[in-house]
Amino acid sequence: MQAVRHFLLLLLFAAVALAEDNSIESMGVPRCGASLHELNKALKIELKANANCVWQIQRNVNQTIRLIFSYFKFAPSSSCETESIKVYDGPSTNSPLLGQVCNDTDAVPVLQSSSDSLTFHITTNSMAFTRNFFVFYYFFSPEKKTENCGGQLTGPNGTLTSPNYPERYPEFTYCVWHIQTAKNSKINLQFQDFFLELDRNCQFDFTAVYDGLATNTGLIGKVCGLAQPTFESSSNVMTVVLSTDYANSYRGFSAQYTSTPLPAPAEPNTLLTCSSDSMRIVLSKSYLTSLGYNETHLRLNDPSCSPAVTDSVIFSFPLTSCGTTKKDEGHSITYTNIISLSATGNIITRQKSIQIIAKCKMENNSTLEVIYITKNNIIQNTTAVGKYSVSMSFYDSDTFSKPVSKSPYYVDLNQTLFAQVSLHSTDANLLVFVDTCIASPQPDFGSLTYDLIRSGCNKDDTVVTYPPLEHYGRFKFNAFKFLQSFASVYLQCDILICDSKNPNSRCTEGCISRQKRAISSYTWKTNTIVGPIRLKRDLRSADHSESLTKADAEETLNLQQYNFYTLSFVVLISNIIIVVAVILKYHNHQTGYSYQKIQSSY
Repeated sequence: MQAVRHFLLLLLFAAVALAEDNSIESMGVPRCGASLHELNKALKIELKANANCVWQIQRNVNQTIRLIFSYFKFAPSSSCETESIKVYDGPSTNSPLLGQVCNDTDAVPVLQSSSDSLTFHITTNSMAFTRNFFVFYYFFSPEKKTENCGGQLTGPNGTLTSPNYPERYPEFTYCVWHIQTAKNSKINLQFQDFFLELDRNCQFDFTAVYDGLATNTGLIGKVCGLAQPTFESSSNVMTVVLSTDYANSYRGFSAQYTSTPLPAPAEPNTLLTCSSDSMRIVLSKSYLTSLGYNETHLRLNDPSCSPAVTDSVIFSFPLTSCGTTKKDEGHSITYTNIISLSATGNIITRQKSIQIIAKCKMENNSTLEVIYITKNNIIQNTTAVGKYSVSMSFYDSDTFSKPVSKSPYYVDLNQTLFAQVSLHSTDANLLVFVDTCIASPQPDFGSLTYDLIRSGCNKDDTVVTYPPLEHYGRFKFNAFKFLQSFASVYLQCDILICDSKNPNSRCTEGCISRQKRAISSYTWKTNTIVGPIRLKRDLRSADHSESLTKADAEETLNLQQYNFYTLSFVVLISNIIIVVAVILKYHNHQTGYSYQKIQSSY
């Protein structure tokens, strides 16, 4: 009886889903592009070869748009360069790129605008094949929250339920749960009760489970209908997503997760290190041996780049060399290279085809390093973190040829100061932009600050910014001091780094309003600090005090020497006078008795 009831429920679901599917088909949506103004809409799109179609969504409301590609089927073996869906954060394809969907997208793409307009552009290649896409969108207010919708789960085990469970879940719901357990463990997720709208491709309501904390890659599975699915992660992190549309709501789900220890970690087989200049891949010889290969079987995209062989096999090369490919993904840039392992000198082989794919992903304030290995379509992932190298210095003139090395930097009041931000990278196709610069008398930039530049706009009358020049952002301003008794001035600047080949990036826009700034495209953001700056009169005061001290010491020493010499001179003169007096006295005595003239008696 239970089986019969279950079967009837499935038939009912199928009928409801078919009715909804048919209603979407009958909407008369143009097959190639449209301008859409409804608050919500579902689109079933079918395209042939060489399509070039643009859909624009716009409505004059103070809300944002959520766009969900719940099903997509591109031509087999198509690449992102030849066939893709590009989503733009604004009313046209000239707006900042929000994201891209293509054949190798390992997720259910969910994209969100920053305003009330959004555009997506689908292009297909020349292959004769029918492409199918299902997309729906709706306007919503980000500040409006749904109770029991997503969150962070960090215990060794726990439960999660859909909103309103066991009652019907609300329409237009998007919930994200991040599960994170102890290190060196994995997560087992079991849905004890699961009841979502059923359709063959889970296009309307679905739950997606990801292996990791991201929702743009690592999809383990997508499920809908009436089931009791289970999922297992490869590490201690897992993400669960619930997405619903506007019709046919059911009771949702109740799930429980547990964590189990992973086997003791083995010696690392691969290591990837990324910097703003280079990529370094280390492979252990024992790992290669376990795969049936050695160092002579390895080849990068550019075969002329050979590894250094020690106890390990090490590839180290600049980011823009050895066949490394570069891909701009809106708010990040990814550099990718592939190590291929293949047998040599044989006509046939029975070894598995293996590729080690290394990716350096430059994101906001960090570098995400991803290396994964494919063995007959089996993928294993490892990640690490690094940073771009950025510095800021003062220069002595507008030629920016000689940096000021002294610290503190002593200047005159109202003196023109020249500042330069430098990006240290071998990628010549990057652009540096000084977005915001503030001054403070304290190095921790507390409550007392002064804006020099804000959102690319000069806030101080003396500030002059130079046009972006490759890896350098430059500006000048006149020296000042804070009115209160502060001796120093420090600068802190927010720096944006963009792809110079993107003519619509934030780095090329200059001064913009805060609202527009929120939707502008850049690759990477950081801040840097320089200082302190001090006035020369403070230096002169210190030097004067020091010179007075030295003068007093010299005067005291000179006075002592003068007194000594004077006393010596007086003693000498006194001795001379005494000697002269004695001599004169003796001389007079001899004169009185020398002779007497005897008077003649005659």
